[in-house]
Amino acid sequence: MQRLRTDSSAKPARRRWRFWAWPSELRRRGILGMNRRNAAYILPRNPRHHFPRVDDKLLTKRICQARGIPVPETYAVIERQGDVRRFAALLDGRGEFVIKPTGGSGGRGILVIGQRDGQDLLTVGGERLSPADVQYHLASILAGLYSLSGHSDRAILEQRIVRHEAFAEVAVGGTPDLRVILYRGAPVMAMVRLPTAASRGRANLHQGAVGAGVHLRRGETFGGVCHNRVLAAHPDTGQPIAGLRIPDWDRLLLAAMNLGDALEMGYIGVDFVLDEALGPVVLEANARPGLAIQIANRSGLLRRLEMVDAHADALATHESRLELTARLAEVR
Repeated sequence: MQRLRTDSSAKPARRRWRFWAWPSELRRRGILGMNRRNAAYILPRNPRHHFPRVDDKLLTKRICQARGIPVPETYAVIERQGDVRRFAALLDGRGEFVIKPTGGSGGRGILVIGQRDGQDLLTVGGERLSPADVQYHLASILAGLYSLSGHSDRAILEQRIVRHEAFAEVAVGGTPDLRVILYRGAPVMAMVRLPTAASRGRANLHQGAVGAGVHLRRGETFGGVCHNRVLAAHPDTGQPIAGLRIPDWDRLLLAAMNLGDALEMGYIGVDFVLDEALGPVVLEANARPGLAIQIANRSGLLRRLEMVDAHADALATHESRLELTARLAEVR
């Protein structure tokens, strides 16, 4: 065997930094990937015949109302092309409202109108829309341009929830929303999505909003991420992202569990906005919640999901789930 020669004067090899990780490394850190999410959690836990309960936003709202969970007021539902031509009359002169497809996902097709300027409408991102522009957008929704299935759809005209004062320094041009992931009825991870100038006031991570993890027990933000890059301050206001206490946090978790029980689905995301008067208001639920919440939380979902499975026999009440949630908050 040939002995390798060593040179004590040789410089140590420079460490090469990688901007990616091997799948085995991600598994060791408890990161949940899309394939495993679908095969191990969504398919066995979310009955296919229950999907309309979350895919149809009108049906989700009716379920919430039946359980006493606040939702934005519905002003009108656009179902036919004839409704498109008279959308302004259906709004009864309101200057603030939201247009959304009943079967959309990922924020596609949603328009948030902040005010009127004569006949024109101004979005919260500053875009000016003529009545013809809005009619075209509504017609596109009805044609199924934004629906999950590509089939014809309906459009909801609903109340715009104005940003809670607690978010004044860390949200720009729009209203933040909060997502809670529920597994077997227990909250396992949460984050808040903060609008930016780049996201044009939308709380959408793919469009440039900031995501911040929320401590499940304290309801307090920590860290932040934008375009998959870690950051400590809001890119527009410069205010720290960590340390923000979410108002009515316990009420929000209880509302999430209440809705989860009604939907009868084992792995879902529930999205909220905070209203100054009403508190937590449900925007929608999602049977296929995205995985970027792990980046915002600096933590993987797998260990938390496995911990819930290990305590499945003790999750009969909301109180028992909250006790487990407090322990999940410390799992990294």
